[in-house]
Amino acid sequence: MKALLLGGAGFIGLHLARRLVADGYAVTIVDDFSRGRADADLDALLACPGVRVIPADLTDPATYARLPSGWDQIYLLAAVVGVRNVEQDPARVVRVNTLAAMHLLDWVAPGERVFFASTSEVYAGGVDAGVVAVPTAEDVPTMISDITAPRFAYAVSKLLGEAAFLHTASARGFDAVVGRFHNVYGPRMGADHVIPEMSLRAQAGEDPFHVPGADQFRAFCHVDDAVEAMVRLMGTPEAAGRIVHIGNDRDETNIGDLAALVLRVARAGATVEAGPAPPGSVARRCPDLSLLRSLTGYEPKVPLEDGVRSTFAWYAEHGRPV
Repeated sequence: MKALLLGGAGFIGLHLARRLVADGYAVTIVDDFSRGRADADLDALLACPGVRVIPADLTDPATYARLPSGWDQIYLLAAVVGVRNVEQDPARVVRVNTLAAMHLLDWVAPGERVFFASTSEVYAGGVDAGVVAVPTAEDVPTMISDITAPRFAYAVSKLLGEAAFLHTASARGFDAVVGRFHNVYGPRMGADHVIPEMSLRAQAGEDPFHVPGADQFRAFCHVDDAVEAMVRLMGTPEAAGRIVHIGNDRDETNIGDLAALVLRVARAGATVEAGPAPPGSVARRCPDLSLLRSLTGYEPKVPLEDGVRSTFAWYAEHGRPV
C-alpha cells in the first residue's frame, strides 16, 4: 500500500506517517517546510524503510506534475493554520489553502482515495450567534458571520476545499473523505496552540499564570486518537463522499481547569489569573461523534490528563519550536 501525505512534515502529518509506516505502508511526504520542520522526529521517520520526503511548494502546479501516480491513499494536510498566522495574513491563508486543494483536485487520478483535512472553525460564526448546537453534528449549518474578520479566512478556505472535493470526486472517479478536526493537540504541534503554549509558560515559571478565556470550554483530541480516526475513515468505503467529525467528546473541559491540570503536571504553584477570551473565540466547542462511531466504531482512547502529560514532557525535552 502506498500513501502520499501532502503537508506530511507538519504536526498531524508526521504522527500519521508514523502510524502508516507501522501499518506497512510505503509513505511519501511532500512539504515546503513553512510549518513542517526538518528535525530529529522527521529524521527518525526517514530512517524507516519505505519513507521518502520531497521538498516542494504545493501551491505550484508543477509540483504535482513531478509526482508519481497510483496512490492507494492521499492525505491533504497542507494548510496555513493557527489563529495568529491567520489573523496576521488572511490573504495568504486563502491563497495557499485554496491553491493546494485546487491543484490536487486537477491532478488526482481515478481510483485513488483522498482525505481532505477541514476544521471545526466552519461552525464558529454559528456558535458565536447562538444558532449552532453544542455538541455539534455534521449536518448543522456552517456559518461565516463576518467575512471581513481575518479569523474567518481559514474557515472559508476549508469550506471551499470541502465543496470542491465533494462535488468533483464522483464525476472524476475517485473517493473523497472530509474530516473536520476539533481541537487536536499533542507533541510537536508548534507553540501557538493552547496546550503547548500553557506547557511552555508553566515550564518557564510564569506566576501569576495568565489564562485568557478561562470560562470557555473545549473538547481536546489527542493526535493519536485523531490519526486512528483518519486511518479508520480511509479504510471505510462508506465514508466516501462524507463529512465526518474527528475529535474527542469524552473529555470536554473548562480552560481554567485545563490550566490547573498543566500546572499540576508541571508541579508549579502558580496562581491562575483569568482574563478575557481572545476576540472571536467561541465559548464552547465539542463535536458530536455519532457519525464517526457508526461508520468506523471509533472511540477516543487517550484521556486528557495522559495526553497533557505526554505533550508537556515533549516540550520539556525539546523546548519552544523554532
